[in-house]
Amino acid sequence: MTTSPSRDNGSRDHKSRDSTFRNHTARNNAFLADFRSMSTIGATAGGGVDRQAGTAADGQTRFWFRGLMEGHGFVIRYDEVGNQFALLELAPGAPYVAIGSHLDSQPMGGRFDGAYGVLAGAHAAIELMEQAAAAEGEPMFNIAVVNWFNEEGCRFKPSMMGSSVFTGKIPAEQALATSDPHGVTVREALNAIGTRGDFRLDVAAYVEIHIEQGRSLEDAGLSIGLVESTWGANKYEFVVHGEQGHTGATVIKDRKDALLGASALVVAAREIANRFSTDEHMVITSCGEFTVFPNSPVVVASRVDLLVDVRSTDPDVLAAADAELHRRAAEIEAFADVRIERGAEHAWDAKTYDQAGMKLAAASADKLGLGYGIVRTLAGHDSTNLKDMVPTIMLFVPSVEGISHNERELTSDADMLAGLAMLTEVAGRMVNGELVQK
Repeated sequence: MTTSPSRDNGSRDHKSRDSTFRNHTARNNAFLADFRSMSTIGATAGGGVDRQAGTAADGQTRFWFRGLMEGHGFVIRYDEVGNQFALLELAPGAPYVAIGSHLDSQPMGGRFDGAYGVLAGAHAAIELMEQAAAAEGEPMFNIAVVNWFNEEGCRFKPSMMGSSVFTGKIPAEQALATSDPHGVTVREALNAIGTRGDFRLDVAAYVEIHIEQGRSLEDAGLSIGLVESTWGANKYEFVVHGEQGHTGATVIKDRKDALLGASALVVAAREIANRFSTDEHMVITSCGEFTVFPNSPVVVASRVDLLVDVRSTDPDVLAAADAELHRRAAEIEAFADVRIERGAEHAWDAKTYDQAGMKLAAASADKLGLGYGIVRTLAGHDSTNLKDMVPTIMLFVPSVEGISHNERELTSDADMLAGLAMLTEVAGRMVNGELVQK
């Protein structure tokens, strides 16, 4: 579904239009300046950022964000797993409309993934604060801009950790005890950057804007995506156990090669995607993490740790592909003479977002004259968790060539600013009670 750009009906005089234009220009310039400033933290040579959760760079970004929001009168609080909340009280005693995403990144990741949504939320909230000060009456809800901890899941697994704890899907103690490959726990990492607390947030509704991380909006020439549902995803940590040996002296028939077994599992996952994908329902499988022990050029590998995920739009297709993955794993054990251990798991279902929220977002895009389309999200986002707790709206802006988790990730200034306008309109309606009543 798309809309045509709206036209000024001439009801306002030129002075009023010029004043509005100047105000919007100043706000847009401030947003772009802040985005450039934020992007210098953890900057990489290729134009991206490296701000993995709980690192010094992540801590620096969190303090940068704190300074920005406190400078505009917001109050900063943290919960027990490091979720960061910038609070604006507009209706004392009322719950909060939360606007959020994440500031952590993948290793050598892009500047836009997650960080755009947090900064857009910040500037939308600042604009709504100014509107509330000039308006008669009181909004229905307060505003919280949220930076969720460890959405990416690259240093600490699983992904979307902070929002999973917030929504009760993962116990806080389990998250805090999780360690990275070097043995540093989440608790230790958060303590080191000083961003743990005991705050609890009463949320009435949630909205998140994010880069699409795909190319459907760009291909269709649209400014905004209204996310109607998530894909289902099953993520598995596998450990392939073999036996260490000499690559020259150990003959093939005597080998228990963990690397062979792990490689066969990766190939099997791709074959499953090809087999189970149809015109109606696509299957995507991936192996994004692969660690070989002892990783010596003259040693048959004794162990490989890897993560395999399976995703689909249809729960039945996902279940069939998932079952085939585990059947193939049993075959590979016999073929490579190895043992495949199934470790930690992380999954979410293919589920729809709030339909009233979809209508509110569509009305907002119509009012602003922004072309929009209905999309699904292949990736997981913090809204994936929040939508199971409160009415939730998920918005996308285009990604150039669909590139993401890459230093070349790019969204144009014009698309970022269109998304900011859209988020401000949507959040304003939510704060005034259009999506949910107290």
